Amino acid sequence: MASTQTPKQSTNHIMMMEPVDFYANPQTMATNSYQHTNPADISEVNDKAVAEVRAFRDLLVENGVVVTTALGQKECPDDTYCNNWISTHENNRMVLYPMLAANRRTERRPDLIKILKHMYTDVQDFTLHEQNDKFLEATGALCMDRVNRIAYHARSQRSHDDLAKMWCEMNDYKLISFDTDYQGKPVYHTDVVMWVGTELAGICSECLKNDDVVKHLKHRREVVEFTNEQMAAFCGNSLEVIGKHGERMLVMPAAGYNLLRDDQKEIISLHYKTIISPEIPTIEYYGGGSARCMLLELY
Repeated sequence: MASTQTPKQSTNHIMMMEPVDFYANPQTMATNSYQHTNPADISEVNDKAVAEVRAFRDLLVENGVVVTTALGQKECPDDTYCNNWISTHENNRMVLYPMLAANRRTERRPDLIKILKHMYTDVQDFTLHEQNDKFLEATGALCMDRVNRIAYHARSQRSHDDLAKMWCEMNDYKLISFDTDYQGKPVYHTDVVMWVGTELAGICSECLKNDDVVKHLKHRREVVEFTNEQMAAFCGNSLEVIGKHGERMLVMPAAGYNLLRDDQKEIISLHYKTIISPEIPTIEYYGGGSARCMLLELY
């Protein structure tokens, strides 16, 4: 169904999850090339992750972003990556998604869903597709050009073609699917490969099996291209947010931003005066995801 409300590419309101039991999730390692195994003593891993989440939250708030924080739960090592089980949209819509790892499905907590339903009364629920081993992990799987209603989709075990097509049909989006290869396997999430802002998009072109998606992006935006090495530092796991006085800002993790060349930084600086660069090494090393994965956009 076509939207009646003008879509915005980015939002001023973000939800984050503070973990209570963070560690490297063994159920996700087979598909995630960026994870590392747990240390012998994991007692400090969660404490370091909590400190990183709080410092990241404070950076956002200092720059005028509204942040709603929820507390995670035991035996949910990845629940700080809260953009993987839900997305929100204009016209009070939210979508719930099927997830590959069994221990990640408990992140779809009834108490949080109940709260969000006060704001998002139109609910699309794809979760039953888990029974057929079909998965689509929210804005991890679909990188959305919300203004032009285009969904970019990197195929992987966590992002099924059939569900991506169904999602686009139900939400009046055009689907652009593509294939990637990094260390002999597909990149597990689209939001590791690329991001889309209002005027600028970023993408790791080195991991693409063809450059059609880059050409498509360039029809509508300036594009900054990354290498595999830069993607491994999560420069592709970035998100445009809205701060003070409506300023558009880019969240890019410090590890990724620090690996950019001067010419890449110059392109980004033409579009964003403010770069929010959180230091989240524990979350990146053991979780295999970074800044964008930690931000659930509330529209």
